[in-house]
Amino acid sequence: MKIILATSNAHKIKEVSQISKTSFEFVPKTFEVEEDGKTFSENAVKKARFAYEHEKIPTVADDSGIEIDALGGLLGIRSARFMKGKPYKEKNAKILEMMKDVLEEKRTARFKCVAVYFDGTPHVFEGVIEGKIAYEQRGENGFGYDPIFIPQGCDKTMAQLSSEAKNSISHRAHAFKKLIEYLKSLPI
Repeated sequence: MKIILATSNAHKIKEVSQISKTSFEFVPKTFEVEEDGKTFSENAVKKARFAYEHEKIPTVADDSGIEIDALGGLLGIRSARFMKGKPYKEKNAKILEMMKDVLEEKRTARFKCVAVYFDGTPHVFEGVIEGKIAYEQRGENGFGYDPIFIPQGCDKTMAQLSSEAKNSISHRAHAFKKLIEYLKSLPI
């Protein structure tokens, strides 16, 4: 089954293909959609609906980001647009600077991902991974805010984990595994 994956993010495409090792063929395609929703779900549904209306076949889109409790839930839906145009190394450094006086027990955070399968109707799947913000950037794997996020029960950042380890516990893995289970349940 061929499904449009509405994204141009090469890292996201790679993760989804590693997570979804199934008979479903996710075909990446770029669509310019203004992400003006108030939630990850609203943005993901908007992107998936837009792609579906243009391609006339089922589509998948997601929206994801990091929420940092000590910063009032920032960055949330603005994660990708935080310090727009700057490399993630600088974005991560800025977050660490903003949190320099935050105590260990107050450094809680989570990554969230909402994946949407749209076939004329949105089918919404959410994934969350709890953790905390590190004191420094560590690791070269992954992308985005992975070098500063330590998953709960782990002593390494997401960027220090192997792709296989990350893709077994990540927010995107949780959301897309639910989505794939749903797809497997459909009569084809």
